[in-house]
Amino acid sequence: MTEQLRLMAVHAHPDDESSKGAATMARYVAEGVQVLVVTCTGGERGSVLNPKMDRPDVWANIAEIRRAEMDAARAILGIDQAWLGFVDSGLPEGDPLPPLPEGCFALQDVEVAAAPLVRLMREFRPHVVTTYDEEGGYPHPDHIMCHKISVAAFDAAGDPGRYPELGAPWQPLKLYYDIGFSKAKIIALHEAVLASGAESPYLEWLERWEDRPDKGPRITTRVECADYFPVRDDALRAHATQIDPDGFWFQVPMELQKRAWPTEDFELARSTVDSPLPESDLFAGIRETANAR
Repeated sequence: MTEQLRLMAVHAHPDDESSKGAATMARYVAEGVQVLVVTCTGGERGSVLNPKMDRPDVWANIAEIRRAEMDAARAILGIDQAWLGFVDSGLPEGDPLPPLPEGCFALQDVEVAAAPLVRLMREFRPHVVTTYDEEGGYPHPDHIMCHKISVAAFDAAGDPGRYPELGAPWQPLKLYYDIGFSKAKIIALHEAVLASGAESPYLEWLERWEDRPDKGPRITTRVECADYFPVRDDALRAHATQIDPDGFWFQVPMELQKRAWPTEDFELARSTVDSPLPESDLFAGIRETANAR
């Protein structure tokens, strides 16, 4: 193509971009692709998951701290980033679940909430968009809403009859859902840890798997990005309120991760180009286009 390739990744909260598809983004940045992360909310109602950061001064300034963490992660990944400005919905807990806070992201009208994302798509003009599946990857209300507005914006951005006030139409060519975990991946990591003589952190996860659907069969695209796993982990650690550097995500040695499962995985949900499955590149079928639009 004669035009720089562009990738947009739409995420619910600051830190999601570093835990879902981060190594893929870092690889594409290194290859010269322009990458824009869109963050729907400020993460204002997120928990402090790192005990070292569970302090009154952190809680009192959580919104500002999470923005600063996002700035640090953005620099590590080499991406651009934009905020949509919605308010974090929090993760409701209890039985029955309490109502969501008034005015939060998950309670917005989808057509209205998709508008700023349509504007960004028309301004940035991504060839590929990534987001979460219909369950949000996991059932957080903000992740589910992120899915809804991403699909709505993907469908609307190229339609001159919709949101005409938001700029010239631009149709992204492919839409992907992040598939962060599959049963095969967890088994591969689990067995690799055991073979190394260490105790696997995945044992309880596998024991509970019977109660969870396996999204492995939905994977269409596996992007080789093991060389960028260290960049991913550095970006994760930048979100210090959310990620405990001594916690679960860092228990498996890096070289073992690279050998056991060297890809990040995606489901191709929409495509306007021919790209035979399975794929190894989010831009399959696009790179081959003779003339950029």
